[in-house]
Amino acid sequence: MLNYKSLEELVNIDSPTGYTAKACKYIFDQLTAIGYKPEYTQKGTVKCSLGKNPTLAIAAHVDTLGAIVSGIKGDGTLSFSPLGGLLLTSAEGEYVNVITLKDKVYTGTLLFNNPSAHANKDRETTNRSLDNMHIRLDEEVYNKADVTKLGINTGDIIAFEPRYREYKNGFIKSRFMDNKAGCFVLFEIARYCKAKKIAPPVELFFSNYEEVGHGGTVGYSDTVNELLVIDMGVLGDACQGNEVKCSICAKDSSGPYDYEFRKKLVQLAEANKIPFAIDVYPYYGSDGSAALRAGKDYKVALIGPGVAASHGVERTHKKGIEATIDLCIKYIASKKN
Repeated sequence: MLNYKSLEELVNIDSPTGYTAKACKYIFDQLTAIGYKPEYTQKGTVKCSLGKNPTLAIAAHVDTLGAIVSGIKGDGTLSFSPLGGLLLTSAEGEYVNVITLKDKVYTGTLLFNNPSAHANKDRETTNRSLDNMHIRLDEEVYNKADVTKLGINTGDIIAFEPRYREYKNGFIKSRFMDNKAGCFVLFEIARYCKAKKIAPPVELFFSNYEEVGHGGTVGYSDTVNELLVIDMGVLGDACQGNEVKCSICAKDSSGPYDYEFRKKLVQLAEANKIPFAIDVYPYYGSDGSAALRAGKDYKVALIGPGVAASHGVERTHKKGIEATIDLCIKYIASKKN
């Protein structure tokens, strides 16, 4: 029975793209507590070798969706610009933290302009856009000067409340299962290898700019020649996966992943009765596709637990997470042969 405390703790650390230092320090400290010697790259990515001269990197990204203050409006509300593929329809009504350069945190809510049903008869039929939405601060502010006095400025980070819930039946409901569930998979790989006293040629790689497309481009050890990306499995009408399976991606919007690598993962899942599904993700990119576009001469594969309502109010299941952990461990073991 796995302890999911580290997943909940990581989820509750604000880490929109561009503001990941605190979450990365948590990862660094977790790996250190397990008994490893992680290090930071120039971009702030945490990487950790489980053994000497790693040839396989297993990557997950810690950065999440969020927003950034793009201006202060005359009525004391904030305009904002998304960080990553934020869904406005899902974000509407969500509580946020606004984090200033001096690390002061103000709370607020993302809202549609003139949001009251008693004052706006068109609120249900109007399309949402950045032009008709705002951040309402939980402060007595009524104009731009009031907000400026608080120390809030353009460029301040806006982080969404994750609302983590873990249920006895195994479901985990929270924002940012994409991809903090993947980070948890990497924690468990590290714990497993330390407990078994094995030191495989594997590097764990926690990227921090995946949501904007360049997280997995640089920073790997020079000896790496394979990249196994752990990211959320897409669920949808055209997909076979679900929350209790490990999804194996055959192709995303960047093209197909390495055929032989994928074939080996499928064979391992079948041989070890690990629940899995193979899918194509038409509107998806990963650290793996970023690495290939950056010119890395790697074999790349992509797997992960099925996550429902991606980039929205996400949900996954412990069975899917644990199936992903099992498949990673079986693949690491297969490298000895």
